Amino acid sequence: MDKEKEKVKQSEEETEMEFKDCEGEQEEEKVDRIEISDEIERSKVGIMRALVEREDPSAKDVDDLMIRRFLRARDLDIEKASTMFLNYISWMRTFVPKGFISESEISSQLAHDKLCMQGLDKQGRPIVVAFGGRHKPTNGNLEEFKRFVVYGLEKICARMPKGQEKFVAIGDLEGWGYSNSDIRAYVASLSILQDCYPERLAKLFIVHVPYIFMTAWKVVYPFIDSRTKKKGH
Repeated sequence: MDKEKEKVKQSEEETEMEFKDCEGEQEEEKVDRIEISDEIERSKVGIMRALVEREDPSAKDVDDLMIRRFLRARDLDIEKASTMFLNYISWMRTFVPKGFISESEISSQLAHDKLCMQGLDKQGRPIVVAFGGRHKPTNGNLEEFKRFVVYGLEKICARMPKGQEKFVAIGDLEGWGYSNSDIRAYVASLSILQDCYPERLAKLFIVHVPYIFMTAWKVVYPFIDSRTKKKGH
């Protein structure tokens, strides 16, 4: 693995050297810099693909867009993105062995209509609404809830039009009270979203927020990574 890391580092340095001359160019050449940035991403996607496929041959089944999302989530750091991606594949193999979550596995979660799939926003991104006041920690268990989260994420991602990679989420907290508070579930949701579905969330809007929710929010907030925090409204 050390040799692989050295190869990755060398490849990154060579890639960056190829485009070093673009630094300091004039404002009118912005388009060229954008194209070069895309080329850098494409190059790093190729390097990362070769690395992760050596570690786990099942990585051949994913497309370049998925690899690019993991790269972007780690600021194009190939080593960090590869580790994140390989952890994701291992997690999926264990947590979703059939490749999908069936409704029979999450029946107690679906019974309360916590999620509602809406249309598309002006940018063509699918919208999902989550009703926090309909969640009860006593209905089901944490493992079932995590499967429900995966089910919902897979469903919203499947609705994305061609060329779209992100969705918009609305958290509606009308009617939310202490009986709905579930810190473990909130943290688990964040972990799945950030670690397994990176660069999928475009924006998160939280509406009808009761004052008492801030107590739970203060506990959850430290678990939100910097990239996700920028998407909240």
